[in-house]
Amino acid sequence: MRILWLKSGPLHPLDTGGKIRTFNTLRELNRRHRVEFMALWQEGLAPELRSKAAGYSATQHWTPWRETPKRFPQLHADLLRNLLLTRLPYVLDKYRSPAMLAAIEEAARPDRCDLLICDFLTPAINLPVRGKLRVPTILFQHNVESLIWKRTAQNASGTVARVYFRDQWRRIREYEAKACAAFDGVITVSEDDARILREEFGLKNVLGAVPTGVDTDHFQAVEGKRAPRSLVFLGSMDWMPNIDAVQWFADSILPLIESDFPDFTLTIVGRNPTPSVRALAERHSRVRVTGTVDDVRPFLAAAEATIVPLRVGGGTRIKIFEAMATGIPVVSTRIGAEGLPLRHDRDILLADTPEEFAHSVGRLFRSAELRREIGHAGLSLVREKFGWAASTDIFEGYCKQVISNYP
Repeated sequence: MRILWLKSGPLHPLDTGGKIRTFNTLRELNRRHRVEFMALWQEGLAPELRSKAAGYSATQHWTPWRETPKRFPQLHADLLRNLLLTRLPYVLDKYRSPAMLAAIEEAARPDRCDLLICDFLTPAINLPVRGKLRVPTILFQHNVESLIWKRTAQNASGTVARVYFRDQWRRIREYEAKACAAFDGVITVSEDDARILREEFGLKNVLGAVPTGVDTDHFQAVEGKRAPRSLVFLGSMDWMPNIDAVQWFADSILPLIESDFPDFTLTIVGRNPTPSVRALAERHSRVRVTGTVDDVRPFLAAAEATIVPLRVGGGTRIKIFEAMATGIPVVSTRIGAEGLPLRHDRDILLADTPEEFAHSVGRLFRSAELRREIGHAGLSLVREKFGWAASTDIFEGYCKQVISNYP
């Protein structure tokens, strides 16, 4: 197959779950087929990121693009323009690029490619209108985006925030339903997401889900002593669901744990922490915020447990499988573990209220045997069933299905 793969930017650095999933899927596909990678190139990025794309694609095409700085007054002006002049959600509208649309029209021809794959909903904003493309198309949905915004609106604090997020949720739901329907096939990362798209959007073109994978060569079991009473949180700290998760933990769960374990620590590891996330370390002496790190494995090796206190989210969390591959036990909300075939009290501990979450952490702190049992069960599960080659086999099957059914 000759695959044209659309993305909103380069994959490196591999600092988000979506990038990691795409990188491993593309790397496997490019070994078997020919991948042309097409993406926006934000000004100011390090030039060496271009060369890294050769590790997951045969050829690349970069379209220059400039993102509005996330500061007043430019950002506020952009938000106001979006609210007044379009019905598109801001998180998609800002990626519109006539130059990328022209590049897609040129590349998506039957003599150049057999299949176009849009990675995430974002690049779809630059696709030609349905009917102008003459090759089959697939949308790779890592999340149901509107579900994330719905949950964000439900958990927002303050009237202005609730009104804004509710408006953006309605916009993105309207766009997502139309965009998904315009593709010949939609691939999700969980059966839950596939069901939502079929039932709530009425879509008939959902092919199914591909399981989340993990690089078990990179993430391996860690033996040795871990720091007592220590927790770690992994995630991009400029992503709203992760910001909400650590703030909720600090406000509602941390005091409950601290009352029983005053010496416990939490390390928050992830890129671009916002000022509100950095402030958590100033407010709580037991909290450390690292910012971007070269390798998350030493932090997984040092802690007694990983926490995933997400109240907002969609798709699946690769970081749970990565943690499990090192043998560390995981405590998560059900939303955090959504879409993953995990068993409570065997592979993972699940807890949704502050009291339940604090109790689960306390169980692990008190029992080395429980830490070993949960950690070993998670490790065995990901080793046996969730390598990237097997996941890509399923993805490849969906691609062939769409091509064979194309008129």
